[in-house]
Amino acid sequence: MIDEETMDEKDMSERSADEKTKPHIVGVNHIALEVGDIDEALDFYGRIFAFKLRGRGQSAAFIDMGDQFIALMRGRKQPSDDQRHFGLVVDDRSRVRELAQAAGATMLEGGRLDFLDPWGNRVQVVEYRDLQFTKTDAVLKYMGLDLEKTAEAQTELRAKGIEH
Repeated sequence: MIDEETMDEKDMSERSADEKTKPHIVGVNHIALEVGDIDEALDFYGRIFAFKLRGRGQSAAFIDMGDQFIALMRGRKQPSDDQRHFGLVVDDRSRVRELAQAAGATMLEGGRLDFLDPWGNRVQVVEYRDLQFTKTDAVLKYMGLDLEKTAEAQTELRAKGIEH
């Protein structure tokens, strides 16, 4: 992280000009998870979450998330994730712990809802209503969802100039 207090005016001017020409990160198109077997992975995740299959091949399957997707790729080589994880946003997480345990996930300790899938991918499950993360009305309609935000999430969005 850059300490802007220690930068002189020339450095700030150069950085500002450079920032204007760099590509902006807009979002995440997809997440690729390495799994041991595609059929087993689809069964595992299907026991926890409702989803549409976007596409499938011999060594990959694609789980639709509206304008994003998860790619399940055959071939896990590294050990289980420790701190590395991805946050999966759901409409309602009230049954996730129960369903993940029943599917054979390794539930992780702590104040969050984190688990390891059978291949060691760490998944953190968060609820849409509680986050700054938003989907457009068009994407929510496509997904058949009508979701609201908590007052806290709406306040965070407004602080960024995003009306929801």
